[in-house]
Amino acid sequence: MDKLFGGPILPTILKLVLASVGVGIVLAIFGIEPWQLWEDFLGTIVRVWDMGLGLVDWSFTYFLLGAIVVLPIWLLVRLWSVFVEKEERKKE
Repeated sequence: MDKLFGGPILPTILKLVLASVGVGIVLAIFGIEPWQLWEDFLGTIVRVWDMGLGLVDWSFTYFLLGAIVVLPIWLLVRLWSVFVEKEERKKE
């Protein structure tokens, strides 16, 4: 049973009770009621999912914008280094 609780049972239960009271106090300070959390639980999941997809869209947009500038510069630097290296070999 200790493996299931991650340690001795009574201290673990006491820690969970104290953590629950602490979180409850913080939520009460922000005016959040327990029934509100359960009532809109699925709505919260949908909003978080939408925020995640929005983040992916935002990231991809900026990735493309940056890649339009970075990749040609990288290609020019690589080509330049190949030609400079080739010239140095000819001199040797």
